[in-house]
Amino acid sequence: MNTEIELKLLKEIEELKKKVNILEGKDENQIPTYQYSKIRDIDLNKLFEIEQNLDNSIFDEWLNNKIEIDNSIEAFFKELLEDNKSLIERYSEEDLKINFIAPILNKVRFKSFEKKIRDFYELRMTYKTNQFVLSGTIDFVVSEGLVESKKPYFFIQEFKRSEEYGNPRPQLLAELISAIELNDWKFIKGAYIIGGIWHFAILEKLNVGKYQYFISHNFDSTKIDDLKLIYKNLLYVKNEIISMVEA
Repeated sequence: MNTEIELKLLKEIEELKKKVNILEGKDENQIPTYQYSKIRDIDLNKLFEIEQNLDNSIFDEWLNNKIEIDNSIEAFFKELLEDNKSLIERYSEEDLKINFIAPILNKVRFKSFEKKIRDFYELRMTYKTNQFVLSGTIDFVVSEGLVESKKPYFFIQEFKRSEEYGNPRPQLLAELISAIELNDWKFIKGAYIIGGIWHFAILEKLNVGKYQYFISHNFDSTKIDDLKLIYKNLLYVKNEIISMVEA
C-alpha cells in the first residue's frame, strides 16, 4: 500500500471517529456540561479558583441569632423526632425529604404571597458561559416568584448515602456559584444535609471566576437542641430574604 492511499485511509478513519463522537455527544467543539448532582471538587477546581476559608466568624450573626421560639414549636419537633429518629439514617433521599426535612421547612414557611417568594423543589436551573455549562435539578431553593422562580436566594442540597457521587458540598457550591452569577451578587447562603447532619454555607465572590466559601460546624437534627437551632437559622434566612425583597 503506497503512502497516498495510507494517508487517505487514515483521513477517512478520523472523519468516521468524529462522526461517531458527535452521535455519542462527544463533539470536541461542544461546550462541556456539568450536572449539579454529579459535580465534584476536581471539577470545581478545574472551572474556578475556589477555596475554603476556615475563619468561621462570618457565621457569628447568623448562627448566634436571638430568634425566640415558643413551646408549641419545641413540642412539634419533639414529636417529629420521636416519629423519625430511628429511621433517619436508613431513609432513602425521598423518604428523608418527605418524612423529616419537609415538615421542618414547612414549619419555617418560606412562602409569602405578599412578598412573592416561595420554596421550590426539584427546580431546573442552568448557568451557561462560553467555557462551560452548569445545569441540573435543584433539590430545594427559596426564590422570588410564585409561579416561576425568578431570583434564587437560598439553596439546600439534600443527600442520599448510596449515590455514586456522594459529596453534597461541591454540588451545593456549584448551585451557589450559579446563583451568584445569575443574580450578580457577591454573597449567598445555603446548606447541605448528610443523613441527619446539617451544615450551613456562605459563598463569596472575590473576582471574576474566583470564590471563597465558608462551612459551619455541624448541626445534628436528631438532637432536639440542634434541631431548634436549625429551625432558628432557617428563620433568620427567611427574614433576611424578606428584607432583601423589600429593599
